[in-house]
Amino acid sequence: MYGSNKAVTDDTDRTEFRKTEKKYKLYYDQNSKRKKQPKQVDLSEVLDFKSFLDSYHQNGELPPEIVVVDCRFDRPVFGLESRPGFYFIPGALSVDEQCRWTRESLMSFPQPPNRTNHNAIYGPISDLFIAAKERKVLVEDENMPASSDSASNGCVGNGDTCRWSFCEEDSVLLRGKSCKPVSASILLRKLRWSTLGLQFDWSKRNYNVSLPHNKIPDGLCQLAKKLAAPAMPVGEEFHPEAAIVNYFASGDTLGGHLDDMEADWSKPIVSMSLGCKAIFLLGGKSREDPPLAMFLRSGDVVLMAGEARECFHGVPRIFTDKENAEITALELHFCDENDILEYIRTSRININIRQVF
Repeated sequence: MYGSNKAVTDDTDRTEFRKTEKKYKLYYDQNSKRKKQPKQVDLSEVLDFKSFLDSYHQNGELPPEIVVVDCRFDRPVFGLESRPGFYFIPGALSVDEQCRWTRESLMSFPQPPNRTNHNAIYGPISDLFIAAKERKVLVEDENMPASSDSASNGCVGNGDTCRWSFCEEDSVLLRGKSCKPVSASILLRKLRWSTLGLQFDWSKRNYNVSLPHNKIPDGLCQLAKKLAAPAMPVGEEFHPEAAIVNYFASGDTLGGHLDDMEADWSKPIVSMSLGCKAIFLLGGKSREDPPLAMFLRSGDVVLMAGEARECFHGVPRIFTDKENAEITALELHFCDENDILEYIRTSRININIRQVF
């Protein structure tokens, strides 16, 4: 589902969704004398809900396609006439809330029993962010006994035997050529997803209730219930049971897909954006339907319920350059937390919260 920024020049047999993905995807100018100079892209057709919000506050005017949803929420909620069940809440999260959930996404959400994309190779990894901050490396040791105290050496397990541990980089040199260390910083940068609450089995594309899991943290649960209200059927309350956290670096994409594994599509997916600005594509029920492109900024929230759950959607681009990332407020708040600041300057985090049953 994730993609790279390698250029593709042939549009033969491409769907309308894929053509639009290609239009906005990050490519580099091969003829530029500067190293890795991004190609210019026309953003004139990208919907800008921040601009719509400013216009609405100033004079009550909105473009023809954009509507205000009457839902008694504490701020304007916008919808699209052509996409029933889609809701956009610009700036829904305060800067303090953005900072809180950015920290949690890096330090808490990847912690076992939550699963990440690293589980397939390394098993559950504890304290990845701390290990990256301390410049540690992950080492495989086939001779390590299964009874090793994983809590004392930062050990991670794959199966019944503990074969991986975080250690100081200098100590790896003493182990000889057979030792193949992996930098914790690299593992953090290659973190692509983590799952909260009920665990999603990506290989089978369903929820595996037999996997160990913790409930979604209460603070996130309460926030999701509040944010979901505009999209909920009258008299019903949202019950957060699972969440998928996506991590994007420069050049990363999320291909067009459907979130169709939950039982009741009348209940919304609550999607929170943190970090660098991105382009979000919202298509129709077929990949041949031309998608609408819109900016997603840190603090924006999107809800998809009902018919909108049947629409293909994806993220073809994040902006990490200073001019377009639009994360000044986050940078000011993280000025004393250099490791988080360094990460968020070139990254985007998306938290998708779902009611499964």
